[in-house]
Amino acid sequence: MAERLQFSEREALDFHTQGRPGKIEIIASKPMATQRDLALAYSPGVAVPVKAIAAEPDTAYDYTAKGNLVAVISNGTAILGLGNLGALASKPVMEGKAVLFKRFADVDSIDLELATEDVDRFIDAVELMEPSFGGINLEDIKAPECFVIEQTLRERMNIPVFHDDQHGTAIISAAGLINACHITGRDLKDIRIVVNGAGAASISCTELAKALGVKPDNVILCDSKGVIYQGRTEGMNQWKSAHAARTDARTLAEAIKGADVFYGLSVAGALTKEMVKSMAPKPIIFAMANPDPEILPEDALEAAPDAIIATGRSDYPNQVNNVLGFPFIFRGALDVRATTINEEMKVAAAHALAALARQQVHEDVAAAYGVAHKFGPEYIIPAPFDPRLIETIPPAVAQAAMDTGVARKPIEDMACYRETLRARLNPTDSVLTSAYEQARAHPKRVLFAEAEEEVVLRAAIAFKDGGYGIPVLVGVDETRDMLAKLGADPAGFELHNARHSPLVPKMVETLYEKLKRKGFMRRDVERMVNRDRNIFGALMVALGEADMMVTGVTRPFRSSLVEVMRVIEPAPGHTPFGIHLLVGRNHSVFLADTTVNERPTAEQLADIAEQTAAVAKRMGQEPRVAFLSYSTFGNPPGKWLDNIRGAVAELDKRGVEFEYEGEMAPDVALNPALKKHYPFSRLSGPANVLVMPGLQSANISAKLLRELGGERMIGPMLINMAHSVQIASMTSTAGDLMTLAVLAAAGIAR
Repeated sequence: MAERLQFSEREALDFHTQGRPGKIEIIASKPMATQRDLALAYSPGVAVPVKAIAAEPDTAYDYTAKGNLVAVISNGTAILGLGNLGALASKPVMEGKAVLFKRFADVDSIDLELATEDVDRFIDAVELMEPSFGGINLEDIKAPECFVIEQTLRERMNIPVFHDDQHGTAIISAAGLINACHITGRDLKDIRIVVNGAGAASISCTELAKALGVKPDNVILCDSKGVIYQGRTEGMNQWKSAHAARTDARTLAEAIKGADVFYGLSVAGALTKEMVKSMAPKPIIFAMANPDPEILPEDALEAAPDAIIATGRSDYPNQVNNVLGFPFIFRGALDVRATTINEEMKVAAAHALAALARQQVHEDVAAAYGVAHKFGPEYIIPAPFDPRLIETIPPAVAQAAMDTGVARKPIEDMACYRETLRARLNPTDSVLTSAYEQARAHPKRVLFAEAEEEVVLRAAIAFKDGGYGIPVLVGVDETRDMLAKLGADPAGFELHNARHSPLVPKMVETLYEKLKRKGFMRRDVERMVNRDRNIFGALMVALGEADMMVTGVTRPFRSSLVEVMRVIEPAPGHTPFGIHLLVGRNHSVFLADTTVNERPTAEQLADIAEQTAAVAKRMGQEPRVAFLSYSTFGNPPGKWLDNIRGAVAELDKRGVEFEYEGEMAPDVALNPALKKHYPFSRLSGPANVLVMPGLQSANISAKLLRELGGERMIGPMLINMAHSVQIASMTSTAGDLMTLAVLAAAGIAR
């Protein structure tokens, strides 16, 4: 099994400090460029919606961000597994939660850290903020106070209040329980469950299991003092007492004998192999303590090879990950303006998650997102990056809200609602996430050719610590000292120096054979191998000493490309070219060729279009290709249009299975309002693959967008080389370099 995801403390701190400190910012959703814009946004224009809301409060959802705004609130009394470190220390976690809301369900959220452990003051503070938000997500508040806080706020407030530490884990584990019972042929009403741990999540898991149909008498709850049984007085409170069992068992070992299911939300090592052996055949084990589970899956399987196991960790199958729940639950609740998140909505979410895991994953989805799982003992819970979550969970939650009468704005057309949900997110984000998982699952040897540069070393360290592959460094003797200064162990890195590498003789022989009839003498080749990192690195890849290569930060793209192509040729029958990828909030645009071919022929343009469309599909997009020009379908006429028209004709002959059209100006390709003037256009929507007529326009456009655009730019990605080589821009950050390395290692950029 894969090692756990690792990174250094310095990398974590750098991540949070680079650029703008923290992880969130406020961006205006309306134009604010002119005096008129400001007058409409503030005084005097703002007076109009103020009066409308005063007259009809529900219009606040129409005229403000309230309906898509959730407050993530904590007092820091139970931060992750770190304990009570205070409100201020919880802020990075709460910011992170806000980012997850946005990333997975396009829900805006603001983190609020309240500096009080007084339950009444906390409740009063949150209650007073109801006009500001569409929902409240409580986080990292210790038990039993969290029970009082959530229950009181739910009673007092008319918007959803949800303590994710309780209910998130309960909902995801409930989905896994439904499917585990399905696989093992069990009926929920007949199973026996033992829950170890009696904190917020444990109590909620117990309650939701009973809501699913598990008989109350078939559930035993344990805490650090043993079984919670009727009549016990030590260490009890009203929430534990509500689940006290009628049983003679007093210890976990006694309670678990013959049990079908173990829920662990306690401490590492709480469940032993002997206990697993005493369970019923085909035991279901949810060992959810983090970072180390109650029993490691390999130990549980040794004791019971037919067991189905889930943990809270990403490096084992069946991860109980709260991100599968809270973003989508709030999405559905907000979209119907629910007054609460009730038990029926939680049950609906659990059943929807379970059903999604049972669905067959289409080949295209599996290839794009790395969702190669098949329903079975090692796949009872969907993967967090499954793109179908956004269109599956919110509708189920919304429907349950409507069915139980807590929806103030019912959805009339559920099919249309699912379409709007799909449009909220950029599918490329899920592919980028899954690419890291794919790289970890199939680690490659990635060569970093400029390892005397700090930015390159930081990328290599992060690549190694993340478990994405094996970094192979080409540098100088001082590189090891630099690694040590950056907090890495130099002994853990493979370093090659051309000055004294035993590979040099073979490299010289190999390269001389390629270049001897192209004007190069042996001494020229020797000089190149000994002095040029790109030549040396490319030869390592060509000789099989590494799988792929990343370079580019020390010299212009063209210089690096010329050196690399002296060693590595284009893939047979293909034209090498470069792609820049512009990743927006809910869209992606691929620009090609931005780096290699100055004036491509019609055939080359067709190849570039076809190969870029393939990359777009691997990135989760349905490609719509536009061949760009200053001319739109012959207006104005010009002498540079023949190649573009020839490329369209070439694709016509090839019978490709994606949309394409040209020649067209960029605004016609991207703006739906202009498309109506060309009803014959074969594009069904805005283009997402833009094939440029020449290198000049392409390179200028890519660099302008990188410097002026507000969206993320990835690339250039070099496509169609015989061996995978990525040449980054000279301004690349360590994150940019690692992204290229991961995309290459995952087989997306190739």
